[in-house]
Amino acid sequence: MTNQGSGAMRDDLDAIVSAVEAIREPLVVVQDVQGTVGLRTDLSQVSRAEEVIAFLPPLYPEWLGDPTFGATYHTRFSYIAGEMAGGIATPALVIAMGRLGMLGFLGAGGLPLSQIRSALSEIRAELEPRQWAWGTNLIHNPVNPREERDVAELYLTERVPLISASAYLAVNANLVRLSATGLTRGPHGEVRRRHHLFAKISRPELARQFMAPAPEPILRELVQRGELQDEEAALARRVPLAEAVTVEADSGGHTDNRPLQALFPAVFSVFQDFRRQYPPEVDLRMGAAGGLGTPEAVASAFGLGASYVMTGSINQTAHEAGIARVAKEMLAQATIADVTMAPSADMFELGVRVQVLKRGTLFAQRAEFLYQLYTTYASVAELPPAHAHRLESEIFRAPLERVWRETAEYFRDRDPTVLVRADQDPKFRMALLFRWYLAHASRWAVAGVLERQPDYQLWCGPALGAFNDWVRGSFLEPLDQRKIGQIALNLMEGAAVMTRVVQLRAAGLEVPWDYRYRPRPLALP
Repeated sequence: MTNQGSGAMRDDLDAIVSAVEAIREPLVVVQDVQGTVGLRTDLSQVSRAEEVIAFLPPLYPEWLGDPTFGATYHTRFSYIAGEMAGGIATPALVIAMGRLGMLGFLGAGGLPLSQIRSALSEIRAELEPRQWAWGTNLIHNPVNPREERDVAELYLTERVPLISASAYLAVNANLVRLSATGLTRGPHGEVRRRHHLFAKISRPELARQFMAPAPEPILRELVQRGELQDEEAALARRVPLAEAVTVEADSGGHTDNRPLQALFPAVFSVFQDFRRQYPPEVDLRMGAAGGLGTPEAVASAFGLGASYVMTGSINQTAHEAGIARVAKEMLAQATIADVTMAPSADMFELGVRVQVLKRGTLFAQRAEFLYQLYTTYASVAELPPAHAHRLESEIFRAPLERVWRETAEYFRDRDPTVLVRADQDPKFRMALLFRWYLAHASRWAVAGVLERQPDYQLWCGPALGAFNDWVRGSFLEPLDQRKIGQIALNLMEGAAVMTRVVQLRAAGLEVPWDYRYRPRPLALP
């Protein structure tokens, strides 16, 4: 196999491509006296007239990332399918990932406790007997803090091994309890965890909070309340609050829309500072999420120094995702430009926004209209008749009184104190009313309510459009073929191949400029 510049024979280029994709075999890059660069599969094939300019050892997808990741969490690959809220990341998805030697987080955000408890039992029964990895999500809930605390209590009771914390603006007592409860000393004095905490962050200052030990005031308060033992608090002062910090770039749902190539290095500087402070036996690692929809993007994340990668938006089109077929069809048509920002349901009053699908749905425009009404008027009673009519006829499709009755019934069961505040604060009552639409918009998509398709709220980032472009024309283009395992394996296989392409080009070999790893059926367990 030789590289003869623009005049290379097609069979030579095909041979180069074959060698590129044979990542599990070593490669030798040679150069002859004329300066022609070529490939050999073994050192014994190198002639006396050739000089070895690079030797590439085998490269397995399992080797990408931090090798301690798999040893710590019992995985084969440094790859996570993230926690798509509302149960979109189903028990079936988590189980499929575990069987594959990867990690999946249950999308527990927004689910009732009974459903979360049932899902945990289903996952545990399938994966724990085989010591396969699994985890779940704890999402920050500033509007209903009691609900967040109840979920955290459930995870403590159930001894959930891995927990991904998301949407937090600051560390709180729930996170500290989960991180510190069950801390013990190992035989050599090392700190052992019962609950391994992953933290999604998108700002360096928040990374500092999670990479530092638990805040002393919170530890003291938890000990005083009898929610932590003195020994657990003492050990918590020796280790990071979260042993894994996931840097989330431009992504679906809650996002700051920052590019990974700028955000990750900034957080990595924080990581280096803290890594020096802890002894080697203390686990602290960084992962990457957001914008990961192609092999090139995954390879780039590992190239930045990520210990692991986490995918999100793209998994909504997987067979195991808990979302309706009609919603998956809409997502499968998305391009990188078919996303936009819209007011969020969980932090509506704060003006926090989420990234959602724009194509085929009017959710973003209608949610923005609700937010403008909220910031302009002090109560529902102040709404102009034309706006009230639009709410009832176009957005809610029901009288405002009926929508409020449903809203009140919901909070009467979950947290009656919310209704007490609503009776005293008309503007807060209006916010609850508007959040009815925002919350139902995602549920309509999950359930596939066809008459509400124009209102579907589908969280996704540009990575989904890149993924759809990558799989176009391949076996992964049809929805029926999009198994979560095939998606994950092809991304990791492709990332390893594209890493080898970079290595070969750096050695002087002209890999065809138009080369791109294409999805192909890979063996599943």
